[in-house]
Amino acid sequence: MLPSLITNCLNNRTVGMYCIQCSVEAFDNMRVALGLQFVALINILLCCESLPRTQMEFAIQHTWDSNPVNHDPIRIVFSPGQGGLKMEVFGPFFNDPAAPKGPPSQPFPGLWDYEGGHGQHLILLLSGVGQAFQQQLPMVFSATITGDRWMGEALIPWSYFPPNVNKMNSYAIHGSGEKRTYEALFPIPKEEIAEGQKPNL
Repeated sequence: MLPSLITNCLNNRTVGMYCIQCSVEAFDNMRVALGLQFVALINILLCCESLPRTQMEFAIQHTWDSNPVNHDPIRIVFSPGQGGLKMEVFGPFFNDPAAPKGPPSQPFPGLWDYEGGHGQHLILLLSGVGQAFQQQLPMVFSATITGDRWMGEALIPWSYFPPNVNKMNSYAIHGSGEKRTYEALFPIPKEEIAEGQKPNL
């Protein structure tokens, strides 16, 4: 799985293999419930880092265009960390495409062209669609591959989040060529997809 990076929001954070999308816009009706839960979690974590048992778990069960995934879904767990938001990722490892040529635990540009689990990460601060004003920011990130499974753990510094965060999304990508698969925690509803539209990740 691999981080997608482009969305239609003002502020966007791509972390390790997933993207936390931040904006001060209103939620779509079908996303309000989970979005408000995430907002509550962020507020609790920002105010009370000493609550180690506070956590929220999500599963990426659909592709970007609202089709169900055909494998065990990627699970993402958010919880308080020392100086930041702890994010744990658990899921299948497809080993497609091959690993990027960068060292593990280091930022790697263009990470969205690969599958995750190899230990590289990428954080971009965006202002507008695809407009990165800071790239390859440091972060503590580790990943472990065990057979056909992988898990990753990241600590996202609080300073990387803009004020008034009230929206998020998470993405996963794997496969090569025609088998390339783009998945989203909050996919685009089928009725909102324009003819010929492709994932903008």
